Amino acid sequence: MLSITDQTGRPLSLRDHPQRIISLVPSQTELLHAIGLEDEVVGITKFCIHPASWFRSKIKVGGTKKINFNQVHALHPDLIIANKEENEKGQVEKLAEDYPVWVSDIHHLKDALNMINTIGYLTGKTARTGLLKERIRTAFSELPSRQYKIKTAYLIWQNPYMTIGGDTFISAMLQEAGFENIFSSRTRYPVISIDELIEREPELVLLSSEPYPFSEKHISPLQKLMPKTKIACADGEMFSWYGSRLEQAPAYFNKLYKALQGSFS
Repeated sequence: MLSITDQTGRPLSLRDHPQRIISLVPSQTELLHAIGLEDEVVGITKFCIHPASWFRSKIKVGGTKKINFNQVHALHPDLIIANKEENEKGQVEKLAEDYPVWVSDIHHLKDALNMINTIGYLTGKTARTGLLKERIRTAFSELPSRQYKIKTAYLIWQNPYMTIGGDTFISAMLQEAGFENIFSSRTRYPVISIDELIEREPELVLLSSEPYPFSEKHISPLQKLMPKTKIACADGEMFSWYGSRLEQAPAYFNKLYKALQGSFS
């Protein structure tokens, strides 16, 4: 018998390591692949794009916010992995009436490492998750301590513009990378006006590639309104995916900071 409390405080008991897992969280799906659960994972969401082989071959159970319950039932899972923020509470509670559901709640690197540790325990992959955690810790420990934090607005949506508050994992990653979130006093994902953005006078605006697919074409319209501000695109997966991708994130952060640093010297 495996007994654990998930990151929202809910108790969970499993008779044994699960053999039929459904993941409702893209970054945690990628983690399950990284620790070798090829056969055990039977269902993922339509947003679980990594790894590409799983996206092509695994059965989709809907989206992160709109789960196909009939498809879930057809797969007979013995563990469902969800996330407090990415999945709808009511849907998760409904699933928990029939299946063991483990829910993560990630705000900082420590939370992510604890999640990885617990997933390893539940799935019988503690050796692999232990090595992964150490590689992630080492990668983050080698990030330079930036004496100057670039005052940054990180945009995740347009029409309306939305940014990230200080209680988010993305904000924590910005801090690790050497950027100061100018909206850190806000919570979750606030809507902001273009006037408010201009008034805050950010040195840098980062346009995330997800959930809204910002790209180079979105820079020019903002640049005309904010001629003194550096505006650049950012890989949203590196800032918001809290599974095995964390191993790659510090190198990306370092490269991004160095590329932008010259704009503020």
